Amino acid sequence: MYLSFFTIAKLLATILLLMIISVPTFPQQSRFGISINSLTTNFNYGSSNKSLQPYKKAFKGLQIGTSYQAGISRMFSIVPEINFAIKGGALKANNPVAFNKLTLRIYTVETPVFARLHLKQFYINAGPYTAYTLGGRLKINGSEDLAGSSTKVSFGSEATELNRWDYGFQAGAGYNFKLKKSTLTLDARYGYGLASISNDINRYNRTLNISLVVSNRQKKSKGPENRNK
Repeated sequence: MYLSFFTIAKLLATILLLMIISVPTFPQQSRFGISINSLTTNFNYGSSNKSLQPYKKAFKGLQIGTSYQAGISRMFSIVPEINFAIKGGALKANNPVAFNKLTLRIYTVETPVFARLHLKQFYINAGPYTAYTLGGRLKINGSEDLAGSSTKVSFGSEATELNRWDYGFQAGAGYNFKLKKSTLTLDARYGYGLASISNDINRYNRTLNISLVVSNRQKKSKGPENRNK
C-alpha cells in the first residue's frame, strides 16, 4: 500500500506547523555529518506494468554524502543533505522486456531536506528530495540463445532514453549515540520516487537506506536564563 502525494504533503505540513509554533529556546545542536553506506534499491513499474512485478529483483548500491543539522528548537531541526548514490533495479530471467536477466544501474546526486522531530536521543524525520542522474549502464545477461550486452544509458525524450531528473519523498527514523567529541547516528529511511526515470515504461525509484553517520557537535546556543549569568 503506497501513500498518496497528498497524504505525504499533509504529514509534512503538520510537521512544519509544529516547528513554527515551537518555542526556540535550547535548540538542538547544529552539526555537520558524513556518511557512507550500502543501499537496497528497486523500481516500481506502476499499475500499467503489473506483469513486470513478479520479476523484480533488488539491487545493492552505495551512498556517500554529507549533511547539516540546523537546530531550531529543543524538539525540531532542519536537515539538508547532498549525497552521491549508486542505485538501480533488476528484472529476473524470463521477464517480458528482455527475457534474460536485466539490470539497470544509475549514478545520481540527491539533495533531500528533512524536517526532524527529536525525542531525546531518538528522532523521526521526513521531507522531499530532488535527484539528478549523472549516468548509468544497462546490462542484459547472455544465454545460449541470446547474446549478452552492457550499454551506457542515454538521456532524452525518446522511448529508449532515460530522464535525468527525479523527485519524491523520504521518511525514516534514527538514534543518536553521543561520543566524547562527536555523535554517531544510526539512521534508517525509505525513499519513494514520484517521477518515472524512463520513457518506454514506468520506473519509479524505491530505496531502503540504513546508514551510520558521524558528525561533530557544535556548542548549543544559550537559553535566555543562561545569557544573563
